[in-house]
Amino acid sequence: MAIATSLTIAACSVPTPPVITESPGVPAATDTTGKPVAPAEAIITIDGSSTVYPITDEVVKEYAFERKDYPEVKVAFSGTSAGFRKFCAGETDISNASRPINRREMDACKAAGVRYYELPVAYDALTVAVHRDNNWVDSLTVAELKKIWEPSAEGRITRWNQVRSTFPDRPLELYGAGSDSGTFDYFTEAIVGETGASRKDYTASENDYDLVRGVRNNPNALGYFGLAYFEESRTLLRAVPIDNGAGPVEPSAEAVREGTYQPLARPLFIYVNADSVEKNPKLKEFVEYYLNNGRFLARVVGYVPLPDEVYNIALTHFQTGKVGTVFGGAAPTDLKLEDLLQKEAAF
Repeated sequence: MAIATSLTIAACSVPTPPVITESPGVPAATDTTGKPVAPAEAIITIDGSSTVYPITDEVVKEYAFERKDYPEVKVAFSGTSAGFRKFCAGETDISNASRPINRREMDACKAAGVRYYELPVAYDALTVAVHRDNNWVDSLTVAELKKIWEPSAEGRITRWNQVRSTFPDRPLELYGAGSDSGTFDYFTEAIVGETGASRKDYTASENDYDLVRGVRNNPNALGYFGLAYFEESRTLLRAVPIDNGAGPVEPSAEAVREGTYQPLARPLFIYVNADSVEKNPKLKEFVEYYLNNGRFLARVVGYVPLPDEVYNIALTHFQTGKVGTVFGGAAPTDLKLEDLLQKEAAF
């Protein structure tokens, strides 16, 4: 398999032009300009998490490279929560998610008759980062992160020396996930202790590119986003080691595998509409390709591949029609790779 050696991502994805195949004697449909268009049921639509976007985008590119008859795949990102709203309304075939589906979204999908496959595709080390010229932050404790981000910090913790007295008296300028982002849900639960509990006086975006850009252009900044986005700008940023009581740990594939980067290590998912799979054989082929090759492409874009056994179990669930979620509407913030494997095996 030809695997890309570098990742080039634009803030807005431009879908590859569709390849239209014609049945003998049946002309392909055309638009008003005479250009061929794909049947609606043959188009694969994907939305959701910007954190998961890089790996899904890379899978789409490799799939198109390898297959002459690849379908049109439309990939966008609006945040995990916004993506689930579209998915549970039947507007998309695949929803990228940086957290498991929650109870409210499960109820929405059930009410709309949307059955889904929950398929883990990689692990992320959610990264807290500062500008490369920041020479005073050697690490942060979970308690200090809570002090920075909890709702009571709004308008009050605004300078670095208020976080730790040895830090300089400089403005503390924050960049973080917007409220439609699964990263926002996960980070607030893991750090503040309550999903959605956060100060509001910070630069918020569901687009991780915006957050990276903000931090790398501001020496006083601190932000958080997916590991793949940090890796892409590693020369312009510094990752902050996080101390959860056992000493500072940097975000890395090794720390995720060893289970030491807690509580900011998390699984990433795609959710696939089961009825769409039944109607569109191309969607089934694409998802199977994703699960067979995502383990390689996750590493290419900067995420941590899951153990082969997890991908194999997910593929079996998909091929045998096992729909639903193993998380029951909750998003655990201390889930290690072996825990995910046990959950998938017991599903």
